[in-house]
Amino acid sequence: MIADSNSLRVVIAQLDFLVGDIQGNTAKIITAALDARDRLRADVIVFPELTVTGYPPEDLLLRPGFVHQVEPALRRLCVEIAGITAVVGYPAVTPEGLRNSAAVIGDGAIQAIYHKQLLPNYSVFDEKRYFVAGAEPTVTTIKGVRVGITICEDVWQPEPTRKAIAAGAQLLLNLNASPFHAGKGSLRLDILRRRVAESGIPIVYVNLVGGQDELVFDGHSQVVNGRGELIQRAPFCAEGLYPVDFTLGVTVEPIPGEIADEPSEEAAIYQAIVLGVRDYVAKNGFPGVVLGLSGGIDSALTLAMAVDALGADRVEAVLMPSRYTADMSNTDAEEEARALGVKYRLMPIEPAFQSFLGILQPVLAGLPPDSTEENIQARCRGVLLMAISNKTGKMVLTTGNKSETAVGYSTLYGDMAGGFAPIKDVLKTMVYRLSAYRNRLTPVIPQRVFDRPPSAELRPDQTDQDSLPPYETLDAILQGYVEEDRSVEELIAAGFDRTTVERVARLVIVNEYKRRQAAPGVRITPRAFGRDRRYPITSGFRR
Repeated sequence: MIADSNSLRVVIAQLDFLVGDIQGNTAKIITAALDARDRLRADVIVFPELTVTGYPPEDLLLRPGFVHQVEPALRRLCVEIAGITAVVGYPAVTPEGLRNSAAVIGDGAIQAIYHKQLLPNYSVFDEKRYFVAGAEPTVTTIKGVRVGITICEDVWQPEPTRKAIAAGAQLLLNLNASPFHAGKGSLRLDILRRRVAESGIPIVYVNLVGGQDELVFDGHSQVVNGRGELIQRAPFCAEGLYPVDFTLGVTVEPIPGEIADEPSEEAAIYQAIVLGVRDYVAKNGFPGVVLGLSGGIDSALTLAMAVDALGADRVEAVLMPSRYTADMSNTDAEEEARALGVKYRLMPIEPAFQSFLGILQPVLAGLPPDSTEENIQARCRGVLLMAISNKTGKMVLTTGNKSETAVGYSTLYGDMAGGFAPIKDVLKTMVYRLSAYRNRLTPVIPQRVFDRPPSAELRPDQTDQDSLPPYETLDAILQGYVEEDRSVEELIAAGFDRTTVERVARLVIVNEYKRRQAAPGVRITPRAFGRDRRYPITSGFRR
């Protein structure tokens, strides 16, 4: 459609920006704006929240030298963007303090500025640390249409939209950096429908896409008309420019467009983690990754995700059997590597293990084997992987899941050693679901890996359930205790065994020190360890 006087074309810029790269982000904004103007014949292009700096810039915002780069970037945008209106998120320096803002740029100047009114200060957000809240609406006229601007959290409560309507808005543009967690898509749509029910005007919801440390932004930008109907949705976890056409009359009416599919829970989590791995590796400049491949389900899933994120040629697997490793574990690991086309090495740890036992003989003599010997084996593997990383520049991926991380079923400086933990926020039961999902795409994980009892294989005939409750029980307790903040007594009242709940709660509490030393990993739940859940290491709390 070519825009005319009775229509308005808005382009959603669902793009991936690099935090801190103000010059690079500015260039990307300009390229997208000119493409929207020339190829898509757009009137307006809308970018995500804090586009210029990337999101979240965190304490970079406290550095005057960083913030001072923003104003020259805005001047460049005004000079180089012409023939189209651009709505761009940025941090604005004001007499009252720094604000999370959006600039409406057109005709060589900033035509209007909006300051975010609602600053989230919960979960992964701490915007009140950096920003001063705005209070007034911004409604600007674009091609005869009165367009209201809001930013992210503003649309989650009614008041900013009410103010925009009172100021005459006929269309609402909402700039977002809304991170992914399972179930977030339906939650966003429900919120947009609430705002439309209150206002009666369409909303264009523009979301960031890409990985930033532990956060993944999934895009899925969308448009809801004045009757609350979803009439367009951009793809999940994909960059692109997506035009939205409006007819102009008594009302501003969006023309129905393509509605991208809502992925299943497993598909959404899998794709989000793949995006998180891809961006973490690329944005930090690693040539590839290396990981230990044990023949178990966790490392098999991590390997598949790494290959899907980076390609087989940038992934290396290392098989590091011990005296306790079953032959079938090596066989399954080799089959996984071959199925995914990954180069792999076989590096038995027995010589290193024996050397450590010899050195430690004065300490170990006369004492029964325990977790000390088990942890030595894990640390032998950590040394090998880190040596390969140092020599090749490849980053080590750890393979631990959320169930293990929660209760400390992992070894510091052993299987926890590495740069990024893709499945850190994935409970063990979800690990199996994600693995089954990946096998439905192409079978890469042997069925025996699903069927065998999980084991660290650090002592004879070991299984995880020697040390932990069955994962179905453990994960249900962790979901209640960690993700929902339910108390021990509440979980017992819900039907869980008192002894089991008290033991799990104690393990979660006493292993905080391990989690503080763990690699970052992709957040896929509303309550991940790290940014979401910040508990003290030293504490008298025990329930």
